[in-house]
Amino acid sequence: MYEDMNYNNTEYTQPDQNQNKGNKNRTGRKIAKLAAAAVAFGLIAGVTMQGVQYGFSAMGIGNGGTQLATTNTTKTSAKGTASGKEDLSTVASNVMPSIVSITSKYVTSSGNFFGQQQDNESEGAGSGIIVGKKDGYLLVVTNNHVIADAQSISVGFTDGTSASGTIKGTDNDADLAVVAVRVKDIKAATLKKIKIITLGNSDDLKVGEQAIAIGNALGYGQSVTGGYISALNREVQLTDKTMTLLQTDAAINPGNSGGALLNSKGELIGINTVKYSSEDVEGMGYAIPINTAKPIIDQLIKQKTVDKSEQAYLGISGQTISSDMAAQMDMPQGALVRQVVRNSPAQKAGISAGDVIISFDGATVSTMEGLKSKIESKKAGDTVKVAVKRQNQMGTYEKKTFSVKLEKKTDDGASGSTQNN
Repeated sequence: MYEDMNYNNTEYTQPDQNQNKGNKNRTGRKIAKLAAAAVAFGLIAGVTMQGVQYGFSAMGIGNGGTQLATTNTTKTSAKGTASGKEDLSTVASNVMPSIVSITSKYVTSSGNFFGQQQDNESEGAGSGIIVGKKDGYLLVVTNNHVIADAQSISVGFTDGTSASGTIKGTDNDADLAVVAVRVKDIKAATLKKIKIITLGNSDDLKVGEQAIAIGNALGYGQSVTGGYISALNREVQLTDKTMTLLQTDAAINPGNSGGALLNSKGELIGINTVKYSSEDVEGMGYAIPINTAKPIIDQLIKQKTVDKSEQAYLGISGQTISSDMAAQMDMPQGALVRQVVRNSPAQKAGISAGDVIISFDGATVSTMEGLKSKIESKKAGDTVKVAVKRQNQMGTYEKKTFSVKLEKKTDDGASGSTQNN
């Protein structure tokens, strides 16, 4: 079994395991230790040219003429390698204005020797990428585990200045989040220096391509390292979910989670999230492909903040079925419904105890925490599609989809840490 990951300290630790030796098809899929962070890879150079893509502007993000400049890209050869002298500094200088550091502050309570409760404040370091500017806010994408449960967030820019940020939207299952910074809180001189990242196409990647990443290593500031794309579509098993990621041989350090993985042109192709950490293994880092992340980020940006008094209520309690549990119990991965509250939206729609929720409003569900965050982004009165896997009389699971009209939670509704709302 896997131990829980410590997201707040941006480091995952899991015990080594020695299983599935006979299954060669699964070699490399089971990760013994994963450390959250991101890194920089690749040795790139060439003639600088203006990027032909405009960050997330093509997705409707930005304010036309008031949009920030986008990062430049470099020319490459027909084989996709850098043209001219190999020099990482060219790409680094082009992309650095779009990379930020993220400092999250946390408050935890603990009891002392005399039984008194006291609050302890701590900080976590991470990285982020500027993806747009909209409605008076600068938009930064990062990993969800970088900002999860943070009491406050500070975003640091390339010129050494910083500003407070707020969480715009999160997706625990995809480990993605968007942080918004008010433009009026950013100095005019800083706005002239920062840029929006230029997007690449992760579907065009090939194993062996050079890659670069930039991130806030150990909280010391932005750093750059080089490597290669080691594998595509690698299934990586985390504590509570399985993600399909890009694999690279870059050295990954805590504090670089949410940093940018770039191709040889300096285009964003991935968001670094975890590494394989073991004394026996070196150079196994992972990033979320940008083509996987783009629609989720776009949805988080468009997502409106819902006041707690208006938040929707589904009416279930349950638990996460991780990929390990799913394999052991021969059942689907997702959010297992343990109990359905009487007269709740879930019961009225036909959802039953024993169902495994795999999708909510078109978004994949792999954890209870992810399902909860998706529900909290909806208003009472919204109607959503909820897909479940339900066991039939033959013992196999069939997919069923329900149309659920969410309601406002009342005082007599059940609540708890394992409950949605």
